[in-house]
Amino acid sequence: MTVSPATGPAGPRAPTSTTIPSLAAITPDQVAAARRATPRAFGAPLPHRLRRAALWALFAGLFAWCLVDFAITPARIIDGLGRFGRVLSFMFPPHLWQTWAEWSEILKGLGETLSMAFLGTVLGALIAFPLSFLGASTINRIFWFRMTIRRGYDVIRAFETLILALIFIRAFGLGPLAGILAITVSEIGTFAKLFSEALENTSSRPVDGVTASGGSRLQSIRYGILPQVLPVHVSILLYNFESNVRSGTILGIVGAGGIGFLLSDRIAAYKWDEAWSIIFLIIAMVYVIDWLSAKIRKAMIGDWSGPR
Repeated sequence: MTVSPATGPAGPRAPTSTTIPSLAAITPDQVAAARRATPRAFGAPLPHRLRRAALWALFAGLFAWCLVDFAITPARIIDGLGRFGRVLSFMFPPHLWQTWAEWSEILKGLGETLSMAFLGTVLGALIAFPLSFLGASTINRIFWFRMTIRRGYDVIRAFETLILALIFIRAFGLGPLAGILAITVSEIGTFAKLFSEALENTSSRPVDGVTASGGSRLQSIRYGILPQVLPVHVSILLYNFESNVRSGTILGIVGAGGIGFLLSDRIAAYKWDEAWSIIFLIIAMVYVIDWLSAKIRKAMIGDWSGPR
């Protein structure tokens, strides 16, 4: 069977060439629409390149100024790395405590750090959860009230957890209570902001469905919005708990108790082998918490990985 170039075994072929419209056929309305869609394609390339070059020059100048202002030189870096290597050599082999009294002190410190992170995270989430509704545009339609609440989030988050711990230590004394309060106050601003953003990113269709079936405003929030945001809230809660375990270690160094206090004591006494053992235990605790958080998240939310 002979097949001509214009036909195939199944019949005529579709034309392979495309028709390019003439420039004269393009209307001014089409040009205006294209200009609105891609304004940079119609702009002059030289000013855009000059702005980009100026931004890169500003970035390079700022970077160089920071290096000079902080006296960061290659000689200083090399000398510091040498001293750091000597410190690491003091940490090996790690110390292994022999008596139960020594182990009980270390385990008590780990337990205090874990308790500080847990209580601070839970208390912060409980207080931030209702506040987040006041800062979400899908819930609070009063602009000035919503903006005031949001700026309150920013004011709370402006205080670093370490600074709050120093303030609460002067007020309540040394111990885990100051660390718990510092984490709680810090997490109120963080949780409220993240929870409110999750509320704003929900779909309005479930809410419309509840409203169309005769549900009230509270019922639309309960059955239309909360089922969408609760998985996100749980993920945020678990991640921040893991982060607060690390923060609790730092708070212990300034006097808030926990394993950080013991670590600071060992470093001040130049007991580097014990310090390394404590650091290893902190790493192991964070790893276990991360593993358990993944298990809890999968049990409560499900496996969202899907096929790849």
